[in-house]
Amino acid sequence: QVQLVESGGGLVQAGGSLRLSCAASGRTFSRHSMGWFRQAPGKEREFVAAISWSGGNTYYADSVKGRFTVSRDNAKNTVYLQMNSLKPEDTAVYYCNARTALFDIAQIMSPADFGSWGQGTQVTVSS
Repeated sequence: QVQLVESGGGLVQAGGSLRLSCAASGRTFSRHSMGWFRQAPGKEREFVAAISWSGGNTYYADSVKGRFTVSRDNAKNTVYLQMNSLKPEDTAVYYCNARTALFDIAQIMSPADFGSWGQGTQVTVSS
């Protein structure tokens, strides 16, 4: 089982950038596809981005496409979310999660597919 710890959140002005990190433990990290999710106050958790276990394939929610970039470093057991051109509506707690994958693909992930979550990292974008 992969244990995950998110970090890198903070307060930023609209138009600014942040890079989130998700550090994973476990020897099979490189065989997991990874997803980023977020939950804004009063809203359900939603999918943001996914990356395949090699890092060669990515998938984004329409709301972040062109602004966010997901990447991973399997040698460091870490996945990243580079967020540019941030908007106030990006304000949320951001979470990562892992899913074992038979194939090196990235696709939308449903938060309902995951039974446990880390503490997440708060991102606040001021207008």
